Order: sequence, then structure tokens, then C-alpha cells
Amino acid sequence: MLSGIIALIVLASFFGMVLGLAAVVFKVESSPVVEQIDALLPQTQCGQCSFAGCRPYAEAIAAGEAQINLCPPGGENLVQSLADLLDVEVLPLGEDEAVVQGPIVAVIIEETCIGCTLCIQACPVDAILGAAKQMHTVIESECTGCELCIAPCPVDCIEMIPVKQTLKNWRWPEPQYNANNREAESIFTTIDHVLAENSRP
Repeated sequence: MLSGIIALIVLASFFGMVLGLAAVVFKVESSPVVEQIDALLPQTQCGQCSFAGCRPYAEAIAAGEAQINLCPPGGENLVQSLADLLDVEVLPLGEDEAVVQGPIVAVIIEETCIGCTLCIQACPVDAILGAAKQMHTVIESECTGCELCIAPCPVDCIEMIPVKQTLKNWRWPEPQYNANNREAESIFTTIDHVLAENSRP
């Protein structure tokens, strides 16, 4: 009995040392840029960017294989943060009209819900509350609008609606800097220059 326990301890120690050595020898150094990008991503693992998760998307951005505007849950703030980090141009969020028009949130039609819990299992951010054979509901503040809960629902009781705008989530729209702005800026610069020249004694 004692010899068997000793043999198990020796084997466990041996395999522990082998695994520890392998972790050191075969360690893969990850890019610090990938780490920084991944830290900015929302970690919802929703797949809306067409990648398997946030980490693969971060690796694709770092390698120049993906644009910085493919993450609807991150929104425009994420695009701005990634543009600042990578020193690239800010791109409009996504290509889908539903994404561009503003954030959306899932809503469960309570009368139709059968309490199957399939939407709860599909939600990557645990924004749905409910129990088996009981009505479910969505926590609006937690929902990222990834739409992953729609497909599993067998009774089609989930709808995506625009987030209601309140004083808490309203933001002043950023001015669009275009050719007209540059032309106006040039005119005002010229006027200022002329006024400065005329004011000289």
C-alpha cells in the first residue's frame, strides 16, 4: 500500500517536471501589440467580426489581415481606441446598415417564451435571466446586441430593437471634417491674415 502511494507521488512529480520543462522550452512568445489590442476588445466572443473570438480578431488586426471596425459590441469607442493605439485612420463602424444606425438590444416577447433556456446558453455575456419552463428576460445594460440568441430560439420570441436614447447614453455627435470644413478654415485664415495686415500702422 505504502509503496503504491510512493510510486504515484514519484510519477506525479516526474510528469509535473516534464510538463514544466515543456512549458519553458516550447513557450510561444506573443506579440505585445496583440495583447494590447485584445485588452481593448470586449471579450464577448460573439463572432460578429467573422473570427472565432476576440483573441483571433486581435491577432488578425495586428497582422494587418482585418480592419479595426468589425466589432459591433465594442462600438465606435473601440474603433477610436484601436485607431489611437495603432496610429491608423478611424473607420466607420461595420458595413451593415443596422450596425451603423446605432446600438441594438435583444428583447424577449414574454407571451411567446416557452422557457427552453437555449438563448441563455447562446448568450456570451450572460445578459439573459430565466429558468427552465419559466419566462426569460434580457438585462438591457448587459446586452451587446450580438444577435447570437435569435437563431437558437425555437419560437422566434426574440427581437432586436434600437437602444432607447436617454440622458445617460446620449452623446453629442462628432463633427464630420470634410472638404467644406477645410475650405471654410482656409477662408477664415485668409480673413484673419488680411485683418492682421490692415491693422498694422
